[in-house]
Amino acid sequence: MRVLVTGASGFVGSHLVPELVDRGHDVVALTRDPTSYVAPAGVEVAEGDVLDHDLSLPGVDLAYYLVHSMGAGEDFEERDRRAARNFRDAVDAAGIERIVYLGGLGNEDEGLSEHLQSRREVERLLGDGAADLTALRAAIVIGEGSASFRIIRQLAARLPVMVTPSWVRTECQPIYIDDVATYLVGVLETPETAGETYDIGGPDVLTYQEILTTTARILGGRRPLIIPVPVLSPGLSARWLGLVTDVDVSVAKPLVDGLQNRVVVTDDSIEQVIEVDLTGFEESVRLALGAEPDAKREAVEA
Repeated sequence: MRVLVTGASGFVGSHLVPELVDRGHDVVALTRDPTSYVAPAGVEVAEGDVLDHDLSLPGVDLAYYLVHSMGAGEDFEERDRRAARNFRDAVDAAGIERIVYLGGLGNEDEGLSEHLQSRREVERLLGDGAADLTALRAAIVIGEGSASFRIIRQLAARLPVMVTPSWVRTECQPIYIDDVATYLVGVLETPETAGETYDIGGPDVLTYQEILTTTARILGGRRPLIIPVPVLSPGLSARWLGLVTDVDVSVAKPLVDGLQNRVVVTDDSIEQVIEVDLTGFEESVRLALGAEPDAKREAVEA
């Protein structure tokens, strides 16, 4: 099948494209700057910016949308909205029949963060077009290149004692990046998933405190002492993360906002149509750290 991957150079896209190629699909990678994207062998590269109202897409059978503006500053919601509309209209103009979108878990009835609300709005906008939308919703994705996991690893490695916001007791269902890629390819190859929405997650539900302490143990460092306090606002939490990790505050703030929402699978119906041998959290962390050669050195130096 001929497929377009929007966001091919990003964290998820860079894992999805090789998986698609390995499964025998013809892949077109859409990028704003083709000169900066090193495409895997056999991958066609197309130039295009989803923020461009005149975006034009090549003819394909299905288009993946793996784009978000989380690090774009305070106007990220408007950028996400504009990008989704442009992409939807370009899909319709190109006659593409299906879109696959990776969004976020979370119960709208519980009041989603601005970041998660934006993900859900993008999902609705993409679904308003003529193409059938398949939406997958995930929590933290574990793997090399994940901003969320980079924060977790650096906190676990650097801080023996953490005075943290109360969100450390929020439950989360992380999933390993390879399992996400398997689901993304699986819905492509399963026609009956067109027009459907699915929750995806790994086999383990943990609090963020358990995620931090487990990662610290795997790194070989001391188990950190975590003291939750209710007085750290999302803005202060983001600045706190900016001081102790190398993640930019513009990225940290929307991530922190989302940490207040419980993000777990409430509908496991995807298991009835796509079989994935899910990777447990501890194994996911070990695999991710194995791809990050500086992680153990950082833990030693901290």
